[in-house]
Amino acid sequence: MKKILYVNTWMHPKNHHSIMSYKNITLYEINNVALIDTIDLSMFDCVYSPSSPINVGKYPNTKFLFGPHFSVFPEKNQMDIIRGNNVIYTQPSEWATKIWRDNVLCENIRVESLPFGVDTERFKNTSSEEKDYVFIYLKTRHPNLLNIMKTFLMSTGIKNCVIFNYDTKYEENTYIEYLKKSKYGIWIGRHESQGFALQEALSMGVPLLVWNVSSMNEEYRSNYADIPATVIPYWDERCGEYFTNLQDLPNAFNLLISKIDTYKPREYVLEKLSMDVCEKRLIELIDN
Repeated sequence: MKKILYVNTWMHPKNHHSIMSYKNITLYEINNVALIDTIDLSMFDCVYSPSSPINVGKYPNTKFLFGPHFSVFPEKNQMDIIRGNNVIYTQPSEWATKIWRDNVLCENIRVESLPFGVDTERFKNTSSEEKDYVFIYLKTRHPNLLNIMKTFLMSTGIKNCVIFNYDTKYEENTYIEYLKKSKYGIWIGRHESQGFALQEALSMGVPLLVWNVSSMNEEYRSNYADIPATVIPYWDERCGEYFTNLQDLPNAFNLLISKIDTYKPREYVLEKLSMDVCEKRLIELIDN
């Protein structure tokens, strides 16, 4: 059983839910970095602070895990505080990890990929309902892409499909109920360092057709530079199909429909992103 001092000044709710669900880790949670000096750190296998830097030079015999919530890109003042050989900074996926590793501000800081577990029990389809629904999930892409997709679907005879829009919000329970009845989903998303909602659809056994990105600058109304990125950092052929350029939409859609009964998206999630798998990766990081 690993013991971790968890400095939770802020944590993405899904990430927090994941680490609180891990069975082989005991977390001692504090909400203020200053409290560290009142605690015997030798009691813990490591200190984990997802959002707040800690001056690691003061604690040379303690292992520290940081990230992924410091900032979108490395910032000098934060990196200088955590630079040391007793530190790992984490990002949820390989493409995001590479951006940090390649940044000069992360020199002499080990950066590693660490996804968080998908709740495969909550996102599990035990329903025997007929699966004849289709949904579109839109997340911070140009609204024109949604109109293009709706027009395309109508040309294939699909007139009614529910739209879940990340930016205007929706109820998660409504999402789950719709996933239970969905034959497949269409995903029009921006870059994701992990992408929980997409992975939760896969966990429900719903294959997806993903309109992928090649750059962070494809996020609607963002001003990111042209930095290589993806909507699907975790994916293989069991999950569905994806395309990046509009001209490839018809072929990708036809391929999805022709193979619709052969995909095994939940199998992929259980293998790569379950609570047990992600907890094991966290323990391996601490041990190594």
